Amino acid sequence: MKKVFNKIGGEYGESVVSLYLKNNKYKILNQNYKTKVGEVDIVAMQKNTIVFIEVKMRETCAFGRPSEAVNTFKQAKIRRVAEEYLVRNRLTDSQIRFDVLEVIGQDVNHIENAF
Repeated sequence: MKKVFNKIGGEYGESVVSLYLKNNKYKILNQNYKTKVGEVDIVAMQKNTIVFIEVKMRETCAFGRPSEAVNTFKQAKIRRVAEEYLVRNRLTDSQIRFDVLEVIGQDVNHIENAF
């Protein structure tokens, strides 16, 4: 049951973040971009920068901020997926950034250059 809730919660968080990004003039290039290495929740473009976005959602901060779950292991995995994305799409000369967007209840906290 917890896995189903996490999937629904994750989908909700990503839809809230997608709307937030569109309202802030980001162009969403991919959602749930998967490779053998792992997954990036959202790949977006802001001006001339490709932004790899990890979405973390919690109802409250009672057990810590959602962004705290993006540890060094998770960051390394996202970097490897981003590298594959850039090579596969011939974008290796692009400016890139890694952001974390926290959804806490109904609020969005955008952490640019999170790592």
